[in-house]
Amino acid sequence: MSNHRVAYAYAKSLMELAIERGQLEEVYQDFLHLAKMARSNRDLELAMKNPIISSDKKLKILKALYQERGATEATMSFFEIICRKNRELVLADIAREFQVQYQMHNHIQVAEVTTTFPLNDALRAEFSRIVLEISGMKEVKLSEKINPDLIGGFILKVNDRQLDESLSSKLRALRVQFSENHYESKI
Repeated sequence: MSNHRVAYAYAKSLMELAIERGQLEEVYQDFLHLAKMARSNRDLELAMKNPIISSDKKLKILKALYQERGATEATMSFFEIICRKNRELVLADIAREFQVQYQMHNHIQVAEVTTTFPLNDALRAEFSRIVLEISGMKEVKLSEKINPDLIGGFILKVNDRQLDESLSSKLRALRVQFSENHYESKI
């Protein structure tokens, strides 16, 4: 089974457990913290994927990471199950998938906007309105990126859709169009 399918199954089970116990927000914060740690600390992800390190040691690492912060009982029990079943290597994937399922459960649409300058409140509100219209969700979380190579305009990504209204892409399209000679004889 692929890592994505395994991560999806575990994240879904954890989501149902957290909803049942009324701890969805707390478990979400725990896994948000885990995903952030995995992104910022490559050694943690490598340690979880290392077959030489025993599952008991991996569980101790996870417990130590959450000792100061404090994690919910559901999260710690989940870590124990994951380690017992030797599925630590997909733990970062489970954390990311849990975030996706949490957002779907709470009708939150994540979108990425790339522009050449920082967005002001008016533009942010307009992009949010567009994303709400496209997705049909109740809330929007905009991820803003700045890329001066766009020259002007924007790129808006919502799920698997991309709206590219950047000047660089329009110039590229013009370059392709001019490279074709429409006046050549077709004999």
